[in-house]
Amino acid sequence: MIKAPPLLPASPRLEAALDRMRQLHPVVIDLSLGRIERLLAALGHPERCLPPTVHVAGTNGKGSTVAFLRAMAEAAGHRVHVYTSPHLVRFNERIRLAGSLIGDDDLADILEEVETANDGHPITFFEVTTAAAFLAFSRVPADLLILEVGLGGRLDATNVIDAPVVSLLTRISLDHTQFLGPTLRNIAGEKAGIIKPGHPAIAGPQADTVANEVFVERAAALSAPLFLHGRDWSVAATDTGFRFQDATRTLDLPPPGLMGTHQVDNAGLAIAATAHLPFTIGEDAIRRGLAAVEWSARLQRLTRGPLPDLLPEGWDLFLDGGHNDSAGEVLARQLARWNADGRPLDMVYGMLGSKRPLDFLTPLAPHVRRLRAVAIPGEANSVTAEDAASFARTASMDAAASPNVEAAVAELAALAGQGPPGRLLICGSLYLAGTILAFNA
Repeated sequence: MIKAPPLLPASPRLEAALDRMRQLHPVVIDLSLGRIERLLAALGHPERCLPPTVHVAGTNGKGSTVAFLRAMAEAAGHRVHVYTSPHLVRFNERIRLAGSLIGDDDLADILEEVETANDGHPITFFEVTTAAAFLAFSRVPADLLILEVGLGGRLDATNVIDAPVVSLLTRISLDHTQFLGPTLRNIAGEKAGIIKPGHPAIAGPQADTVANEVFVERAAALSAPLFLHGRDWSVAATDTGFRFQDATRTLDLPPPGLMGTHQVDNAGLAIAATAHLPFTIGEDAIRRGLAAVEWSARLQRLTRGPLPDLLPEGWDLFLDGGHNDSAGEVLARQLARWNADGRPLDMVYGMLGSKRPLDFLTPLAPHVRRLRAVAIPGEANSVTAEDAASFARTASMDAAASPNVEAAVAELAALAGQGPPGRLLICGSLYLAGTILAFNA
């Protein structure tokens, strides 16, 4: 049976250090800059000793945009640091040093150093580990740091960077409203908090004009050059891939290496960012980066392991971590393309209680034949399988609860009978995706 993956790597010393970090503040999410600024000062301000930095905020597409930009910069021969969150299986995934994930011993060393500097003061897990990442990045030479916001932007622990070479704003939608505010304008305002005075920012394609209105207001107040999708640059799918255009370039490019029609938008934003880096990334490197990009749990096809083995011959299994209304909309576009070939699509999903299942499920409903709902293993805040199934039925889906993912996959496989080979999508949460990847490795 699929269980929650180990939250920590196997190294006992690293496991102990990360566990101590979790005990420093009783509130998991407590947006503020004061605590991390105090700790960074005690560490000698490593955030002032970083490579040229690209700061990335948004609701959807941050991780994919980061992955595309990293792949392009590395294809051009550059050393790239990357900071992302959350991790799927091992904490080390969050910190990539000049092309490689940080090792257990190095991470344990850094965490212990940060722990000593913190001297027992209250600080959230994300804040203290972000400080550790900055310390690691400051000590390893690299040409670029790509820094992903954890939550929001204005009060996120990463927002101690004063002079990014460019700030990127991906698609904004309703998520984390309990922390960022109830409206799209509130949320866009929090995300726009990463725009810095005099430093360029680029906004990706938006579903609602209110986000761009907020970005324009913020950039104007700070005299920050702003490059809006649809005004200053564009990206659009073509029969052979996609076309990117800005003031100096028109590039006809092959499809991105990540699946999904929405990945054209994320790739386009990454390409737009290349114009603002301190080095040149040419068209050849852009093409090679598009082909080489990797990013787990974003319409990732699982071809081997115990879960694919449960499916009938010819079926395809996909995994996606999308979990909000915008993710549901972009997934629905891909499902519609899949449905066009006549193959049936079934779905397994689970979600956290802090999310809005109906907003996620409603766009998907017309494209899904059968659904099985599960609770996320090891997550106290998971929606129960029964409640998750009820949400799906409210969205007019043929849905039932399953005790676990293996049972859900096996049941859907049995119901498929001798029909044509279909597709199965497991989705609804990055935390669920992490358990799947750990189990199916």
